[in-house]
Amino acid sequence: MVHQIVATAFIGASLWANTSAFSAVVRAPNNSVVSTSCLRSTNNNSNNNNDEKSAITPSSDNNNRRSVLLQTASVASSFLFAATALSNPANAAIDPALLKALPVEGDTTGAASRLRMIESANGPQPDDSKDIAFTKLPSGASYRQYREGKGDATVGPGSKVAIETTIRCSSFPTRDEPGGVKYFTTKGDTEFNELAWTIGSGEFPPELEECMVGMKKGGVRRCELPSTVVFAAKKNDQLPLPSEKNKDGKRMFENRLFKTDATLLFEVLVTRIK
Repeated sequence: MVHQIVATAFIGASLWANTSAFSAVVRAPNNSVVSTSCLRSTNNNSNNNNDEKSAITPSSDNNNRRSVLLQTASVASSFLFAATALSNPANAAIDPALLKALPVEGDTTGAASRLRMIESANGPQPDDSKDIAFTKLPSGASYRQYREGKGDATVGPGSKVAIETTIRCSSFPTRDEPGGVKYFTTKGDTEFNELAWTIGSGEFPPELEECMVGMKKGGVRRCELPSTVVFAAKKNDQLPLPSEKNKDGKRMFENRLFKTDATLLFEVLVTRIK
């Protein structure tokens, strides 16, 4: 806004200066136009030689008018261009946030696109956009590690862990959620934004725990549990449930998920290990 005001002021000053110059052009008795400096010169010549007269043709009228008008237009257009350049940022027509929704070339499974939904304190890594296959485990579950985490402590049998997680229904992808719509998040469905338990206690699916073995604090993995594992976990009451306020999640979990392929994708961030 300030740039626009400054540029406008410059344009106004330029137009005023050129208008003043234009007004200095006056008409001679013979209806020709001549500048005041020319008149002074003519008067001096008249005093020295009364028989000599300055001849000003009508063409000089047009030339003077054209010169002043061209100068005015040139200056005004220059300042208008400057005002436009200053008032518009380089990315005025681009919303950087929308770039995150662009597909990744070669991302046939949607893994790279889904990763953009994971927020990590460590920031993006060079391999994040690569469509790398998940590591398959004997139980049928699979995972891919995106952040190794830090520290010496790792997840193993008997570890007391806390995680932040989002659980997605892989059979229900959307444009905004290519990994599947989420039915549960620790942020929206728990009081303290975490799930905490002891590995091997049976509170959560053992296949999920198998995918988490070896993780460190701050580590991020995506763990995929196949439909057969998910059905068994539901029967054993080992799946996190959406809260009462999560109406969409409840509808998905109660009415849709188990009527088709129930494969679930857990996006896991380890926050504590003891």
